[in-house]
Amino acid sequence: MNGAIAVVGIGADGWDGLPESSRRVLRTAEVLVGAPRQLALLPADCAGERITWPSPLRPAVPGLLAAHEGRAIAVLASGDPSFHGIARTLAETVGADRLRVHPHPSSVSYACARLGWPLEAVETVSLVARPLAALSAALHDGRRLLVLSEGAGTAARVAELLRATGWGGTRIRVLEQLGGPRERLLDGTAADWPHERTDPLNVLALDCARDPGTLRLGTVPGLPDEAYEHDGQLTKRYVRAATLAALAPAPGELLWDVGGGSGSIGVEWMRAHRSCRAIAVERSPERAARIARNADALGVPGLEVVTGPAPAALAGLPTPDAVFIGGGLTAPGLLDTCWDALPPGGRLVANTVTLESEALLADHYRRRGGELVRLAVSTAVPVGGFTGWRQAMPVTQWSVTKGCTEE
Repeated sequence: MNGAIAVVGIGADGWDGLPESSRRVLRTAEVLVGAPRQLALLPADCAGERITWPSPLRPAVPGLLAAHEGRAIAVLASGDPSFHGIARTLAETVGADRLRVHPHPSSVSYACARLGWPLEAVETVSLVARPLAALSAALHDGRRLLVLSEGAGTAARVAELLRATGWGGTRIRVLEQLGGPRERLLDGTAADWPHERTDPLNVLALDCARDPGTLRLGTVPGLPDEAYEHDGQLTKRYVRAATLAALAPAPGELLWDVGGGSGSIGVEWMRAHRSCRAIAVERSPERAARIARNADALGVPGLEVVTGPAPAALAGLPTPDAVFIGGGLTAPGLLDTCWDALPPGGRLVANTVTLESEALLADHYRRRGGELVRLAVSTAVPVGGFTGWRQAMPVTQWSVTKGCTEE
């Protein structure tokens, strides 16, 4: 496939809102591809063959484009095609160099204009074909959020989530049909949201307000232990913060959380940046299910859970940028398997509280270098009418970066 593909953004204002350059592209296109609502906005003099996207969309893209190779193709998109839009899918399928994108103002730009919000200061969360739980990680008291809606029921679902998680005081505004003649704004709070259905074409604006007594969750590693459902198998808060610092997550990177327990390391790795990915490997089905629940509750539903014993369960997993081993260190071959899986520059961090596993880490430290540290945390507790220190079991941690010449 060699010809350029035009990608034309169109808003609720339809044909009237398009610049002449976009109109010219649509009039001369031999094939017009889009959603039924978008195609219906075009006048009769856009005479190209009209094709509705099939569902699911992504798998159909290569075949649909190949079927019309050699013809002038124009793909319609809502607003700015490069902002949570079809342009990304097309670029990943045929290459960005084949696309000629003609953007229209995005729904987020329209929403900020209506609300008087500075665009650069507002976080956007998309719920289009994404789990509702993804919103939870973005909730912070006083924060303004724009939510890209999946349809008419999204506002009611968001209000229900906010009520259930201690954010009932959050103000919700639904901006419908932005830029079009039927534009409308609905206003209320999550606690008393009355609208089960809205216009399907909408954006949600949230003024986040945490209810009294709701646990405060920060943006850095070391969430309160009570944020997690667990059975005691949990990397505790202060050790967890030190562990994430050693793992050093960066955007787009993948973590293996081996011996996931309650999933806290994988969860907080993914909370470090929305593009971070993690796979938790846990042999216990009960704990694996708990990891998934914690991931949902803390706003990272994309955390993948693999149930099975390591190292066998690691076979076939995508190459990690970092590996954390929080349990099962003495399993034959586990450390070597994790080390071999890492590319040059990959990081490995392992924690233990037992003498047997500590000896194993000391041996690997001697052979491969890195840092070997002991983390000891004490907390103040009542001692009669006084206060004393209670020390948790010390944790030995080995962290290492794989060199470019190591195998």
